[in-house]
Amino acid sequence: MHRYFVLNKPYGYVSQFSDEAKHPGLQRLIKLPKDVYPVGRLDSDSEGLLILSNDNYLKHHLLTPQFKHKRTYAVQVDGTATQVHINLLKQGVQISVEGKVYKTLPPHEARLLHDINFWARNPPVRFRKSIPTSWIEMTFIEGKNRQLRKMTAAVGIPTLRLIRSAIEEIKVDEFREGELREIEKEEIYKLLKIKNNNVFS
Repeated sequence: MHRYFVLNKPYGYVSQFSDEAKHPGLQRLIKLPKDVYPVGRLDSDSEGLLILSNDNYLKHHLLTPQFKHKRTYAVQVDGTATQVHINLLKQGVQISVEGKVYKTLPPHEARLLHDINFWARNPPVRFRKSIPTSWIEMTFIEGKNRQLRKMTAAVGIPTLRLIRSAIEEIKVDEFREGELREIEKEEIYKLLKIKNNNVFS
């Protein structure tokens, strides 16, 4: 039987059930059937939406770049983000991927974010009186390792906090920090804009 769960992953946890080095695994936060695993990942220093399932068709769809599913991130950056920064990000920037120069695809969307209503992070991001922080939002259909952090650093506004705020139509503002919900197949397929198919059942 296929099961579908959505987790708002807190800061500091790795996207696997076992611990890794100094970072706790998800087994310290949630209990799930043994055959249910995270689909994709969020780094330990990133927060937000994580899908967990034992549905191979859903996993194939979300992890295969050709399907171009949209993932949206809210990013708190060091300094005052401006429309100039957004325009640079929209053009795509050069970052290093596995030691090679890579030009990112333009994000699907990028904008300044002013209405902030996220939970307080524990521990909080560092605060410096002389340097303000600000927020931007970007939506991607590609995802290289730590791509967004590298992109904001490349345009001069390093990332302080990263929250995956949405995956297609599933939104983080509907979840508490650390909250896990089970979703029915029909609903999650609709929210993720996946055509129902039993090829990988």
